[in-house]
Amino acid sequence: MVDGPDTKQKRNDERETVATTNDIKNGTVLKLEGNLWSIIEFQHVKPGKGGAFVRTKMRNVRSGKVVDKTFNAGIKIETATVDRRDYQYLYKDGEDYVFMDTSDYDQLTVPGSIVGDYANFMLESMMVTIAMHEGAPLYIELPASVVLEITYTEPGLQGDRSTGGTKPATVETGYEIQVPLFLETGTKVKVDTRTGDYLGRVNE
Repeated sequence: MVDGPDTKQKRNDERETVATTNDIKNGTVLKLEGNLWSIIEFQHVKPGKGGAFVRTKMRNVRSGKVVDKTFNAGIKIETATVDRRDYQYLYKDGEDYVFMDTSDYDQLTVPGSIVGDYANFMLESMMVTIAMHEGAPLYIELPASVVLEITYTEPGLQGDRSTGGTKPATVETGYEIQVPLFLETGTKVKVDTRTGDYLGRVNE
């Protein structure tokens, strides 16, 4: 049988499997009450009295909310295997963002609600990682830092290098960051995609 696009999609997307709490480890994704939760910490506990249990800290894959939850040892749980693939950012389409899988040129539209603040750091042609579940995007991941050009900032003052002061600067995505006073329009800077912080100037 020849694999068609649908076959490939099903094989690469998430698959649900039934496991037990004894199988829990960091990175395990659980399906609970219609939501996906990623395990970020776990501890198997065997008290002197009573049954063993598993103490976990887990993050809601969609909202990012972190909660603590305890499971009895050995009970059945439903897990999902996250499919994470690299995509190239193409363009913004209204409130959505369009990406392309560079291996087969398939395009994927991701809602702005999932892209979130990462939109402040995305340039066309940038590579990002997108996590999928049953053909639907869950979240995206960017590199820890990106290089962006300052498109506007007030003129710098040469004597300002030692003062430690900052000023607002707009980068090419339209996002405003704080930079040292001496930086000029046209300077390329490294920016932390998690916080929006200026990390340094990039010399080409």
